[in-house]
Amino acid sequence: MRREKSRYDRPMTGKDSPNRVWLALSFAAGLLCVYLAAHLVTPPSPTHPLTGRRIAGIATNTSWLDRAEREGEEQPDRALDLIGIESGSSVADIGAGSGYMTLRIAGRVGPAGKVYANDLQPAMLQAVQDKVRKAGLANVVLVQGTEQDARLPDGAIDLALMVDVYHELWHPQAMLQSIRRSLKPGGRLVLVEYRKEDPRIPIADAHRMSVADARREVEAEGFAFDRAIEGLPRQHIIVFSRAGP
Repeated sequence: MRREKSRYDRPMTGKDSPNRVWLALSFAAGLLCVYLAAHLVTPPSPTHPLTGRRIAGIATNTSWLDRAEREGEEQPDRALDLIGIESGSSVADIGAGSGYMTLRIAGRVGPAGKVYANDLQPAMLQAVQDKVRKAGLANVVLVQGTEQDARLPDGAIDLALMVDVYHELWHPQAMLQSIRRSLKPGGRLVLVEYRKEDPRIPIADAHRMSVADARREVEAEGFAFDRAIEGLPRQHIIVFSRAGP
């Protein structure tokens, strides 16, 4: 059977010279490199100007945030007991993620209290909203912040809480300043962070904080160190208060 000729069967002309083919391949390879640079290569994470610690990336996996092992590793209810959540108080759950702590806090502040569930990611806030609706809660307010501003109401918060979050802030100085503005006089900022001082804890260094580093960074933005509570299996509870007027 005689095969019909295709356009690939014709004799090579000047337009199809090896040089032109090579140039076309080189151009295609260049476009691929540009695409990979734009879509696959991420910039290196920054370091904090005061302590030099490497700032971690933001958690985006709800299955990790809601993992069953977290109950034993972090003892969230024990953590809230140690922090002290008062009925009727106004609490900001900053970096609320999937709402793992939000619902627990909402139950403690009660109907007279309020929880501001803050996060950067719309998908996380939607996950919180779904849980809040399922639980029938009316005291949770969703707030989408930015990398530099929690967007909380000024002077309205009794307690700003960050659980496994502070080490992920890419603009920690600006965020701390925005949180300070949101606190009432005498309001507290509480960080719950995996202990960097203990090398046995199976968490990457960038996802842990030492008390010394936390103090140096947070006190510089208008907070006074109160105490560090060491009653959890793997984490510090580091308590600050708003300093000054």
